[in-house]
Formats: sequence, C-alpha cells, structure tokens
Amino acid sequence: MIIICQRCMTRFHLDDDATDKSTFVARCTVCGHLFSAYKPNRVQEITFLDLEKARHDKTDDRVIAVSNRKGGVAKTTTCLNLGVSLTLLKKRVLLVDFDAQANLTLALGQKESPTFYDAQKEIGKGLDAFIVPTKYPNLRLLPSGRNMVLLNKKYFGAGNFEYMLKDRLNTVTEQFDFILIDTPPSIEYYTLNALTASNRVLIPCQCDYLSTHGVDQVLRLIRLIREKSNPHIQSRILFTMLDRNSQASRLILQKIQSFYQGKTFETVIEMDGVLKEAQILNMPAIQYSPKSTAGTQYLELAKEVVAFTESSMLPAP
Repeated sequence: MIIICQRCMTRFHLDDDATDKSTFVARCTVCGHLFSAYKPNRVQEITFLDLEKARHDKTDDRVIAVSNRKGGVAKTTTCLNLGVSLTLLKKRVLLVDFDAQANLTLALGQKESPTFYDAQKEIGKGLDAFIVPTKYPNLRLLPSGRNMVLLNKKYFGAGNFEYMLKDRLNTVTEQFDFILIDTPPSIEYYTLNALTASNRVLIPCQCDYLSTHGVDQVLRLIRLIREKSNPHIQSRILFTMLDRNSQASRLILQKIQSFYQGKTFETVIEMDGVLKEAQILNMPAIQYSPKSTAGTQYLELAKEVVAFTESSMLPAP
C-alpha cells in the first residue's frame, strides 16, 4: 500500500498485511508527523480527461482557493460574500464547495444536489451537468453533499489524485471570470486538490495569535505544493473578525500585519452582527444589508481581488 504524510507529502510503501484495520495511524519517518492512513482497498484508479494538461499546464489566475487549517475563521462566509460581491462587479463566478460538510451549498439553499463525486463517477458527462444556478445573477455552484466523504476514502493516495479537481475544472474555466473553492479545515484529499487547482490562495485569518498557527500550516503546505504539483501558486492573507472597539484586537492586527508584511490584503473584515443575521437567512451580507460594514468591506475585497488578478495577467513590459 502507499500512504502519504499529510504534512510533508512524503509517500511510503507499506506491506498490505502490515495492519488489518481499514484506518490506522502512522508516523512519518521524515518529519515525525502522526497522520491517519487508509488500507489500499479504499483506493481506486482514477480516470482523467487530460492528465498531462492538468499536470503541466499553468494554473489559471482566476481560480482561487479559500483555505486555512483552523476552523471558524470565516472561510465559507468569505467564499459566499466574495463570490456575490464579484458578481456585483459584473463578473461571472463559480463557487466550488469542496468541503464534505457542504456549508456553502446549504447557505445557497441547495440540498441533495449532484456533487463533484457524482461528476467523477460519470466522467463522460461534462462538468456543466453538475453545476447549478443560484438565485444570484452570474453566480453558479458546484455543490457538495454527503457522498463527498467518499472522495477521500476512495482516491486519497491513488496516483495523481491531487489533479482530479484541476482536470475537471479545466473544461469550464473559460466560462467564468472567477472560480472560488471552499475547503475544509484539514489537508488530505480536498485541500490538496484545491491548492493544486488554484493559482491563488486566500487565507482567512481571525485577528488573534492562535489563528496564525493555521496560517503558518497553510503557508508550509503551499510551499510543498509549489515544489511538487503547482509551481505558480501564490497566497495572500485576509484578516477577519476584527473588533475595532478592542485595543488589544487592533494591536494584534498591527503586529500580525507587520509579521506577514507584503502578504496581506489591504481590506480587513470587521466583526459585524449583520453577518450572523444574514447567515440565519442564508444570505450574503451585501444582499441582506447593502450598506452594512461587512457588506461594503466584502465589496472592497472583491475590487481588490479583481485589481490584483488583472494586474498579474498583464503582459510583462
């Protein structure tokens, strides 16, 4: 069997009879990391549309993963609100829910919809058949659902598994101005696929020091991805949940901005009760309350993302 360390991406060959358990814990002899591994009967051969293109073509500047190893830092909230804000700037946006918890899918009012897992089972169908419209103009969704957990069980560790999402997205990239990928607070199959498929990573970071640990983990993973499967990947940190009324929160923001100088968005998302109210109604903040602090800040973030992406796509002088 082949198992892969989730921290340093080292692959190990073990005897299939080393354990009779379907899931077991292994220790990486390279970095010392403890991680969960799966028996080979869960790993299936992958059918690709164009593996060579997925492996060797440069990732598209319009594909952005929203990722952090720490939960509760507003990944899904950012994916939804940034996506809707981009549509208000006349951009065509695809949201990819690549988290088996399916929070983004539920926030958009979708239930029991076909998922990427279904798309992979029916490789002969175009990905378009699994992308659904939303109630917001120019915003479409590739949903998640309960069967998404099977992706990790069936394909994690299979040859070239990290290119599966990029392989399918390559067929629809030209239909959208931006593709945003929501990821879970873990590595394994989902985040590795999202980072391999993306040219940019937006890392939400709550304004406290503990959140920087999740950021550091993602940045280390991005460096490994850059070496192994996606040499062009870039990242930028978005500070979220800032309490402007707290001097401690403001001081922490200043120190973290200094620490990550040159790697952060200028826009900062403040704490705003409107976000929670909007979540209850499954709405983005800017639709629920267009003049709210959160709504206007996510719109500013969208403008910054557009400017940053368009400037990078200009030909070199």
